[in-house]
Amino acid sequence: MEHSTISAPEQVVERQQVREVVQTAIEVLRERRPEQSSPSAAANSFEAEALRAEIITVGRKLWERQYVDGNGGNISVRLGSKYVLCTPTMMSKRDLEPADICLSDLSGNILAGDRTRTSELLLHLEIYRVNPRARAVVHCHPPHATAFAITGSAPPVGLISEYEIFIGPAAVAPYETPGTQAFAETVLPFAQDYNTILLANHGVVCWADTATHAEWLTEILDSYCRTVLIAQQIGKPLMFIPEGKIAEILALKRRMGFPDVRLGHTPEAIAPASAKDGELDRLVERVVARLEGRD
Repeated sequence: MEHSTISAPEQVVERQQVREVVQTAIEVLRERRPEQSSPSAAANSFEAEALRAEIITVGRKLWERQYVDGNGGNISVRLGSKYVLCTPTMMSKRDLEPADICLSDLSGNILAGDRTRTSELLLHLEIYRVNPRARAVVHCHPPHATAFAITGSAPPVGLISEYEIFIGPAAVAPYETPGTQAFAETVLPFAQDYNTILLANHGVVCWADTATHAEWLTEILDSYCRTVLIAQQIGKPLMFIPEGKIAEILALKRRMGFPDVRLGHTPEAIAPASAKDGELDRLVERVVARLEGRD
């Protein structure tokens, strides 16, 4: 097997060339955005097809976990910067099919789809409006978390490290009639610094970068609430994570770009500056490894 005789400076040049090619490819792909298409073309794009499939999977997970009953709950996902795919009203999340998913603009107007959108899409749209990091929203009624919501309180923090990392403090939004604009606006004070909000006398809403990840948050929340409720019945004081260890968790959350009101509303907490460059560097390394036969 022949060994490479390329000098270190030449390797640097080659790696930079690969980086430029990868960067160009990424930019070309990003130019094909749904927002540059008509509503009909966006609704029938490959990206929309994949997102519909994800929404259907998430809907069935919610139903199977008994986080929704009857026609309860709703799911939405951003499609580019102009459109939103969402579940329809008056339909069980167990029974969703691709044709049932609606395409809406950011004002809630249906642009494609035969069914009427959920009235609670207004809630999702307010989150998208104030938080560009939110790419998907799940609203449902998991019983243990909703039990806290009907007391107007959030579960205590500082008890389980995984909950601290992925969620941390959950907000509690005041009650308003579901489906109204007033109801939608109850989340505005919380939608940037919390990824999980309890809706008083109603349920919960979670946002994330994907519908799958937003559904994960509902699972983490309800499991945590259930565990707390069980622990409180044991009759012994709850044992909290030491403050110094909470500080370590918050430092990890800051590096990961996860929101947490305890971090403060800072650019670093919202989006790590090096995230995109880091992703590009990892992609370049994979391309180079493949070219060199190391992958």
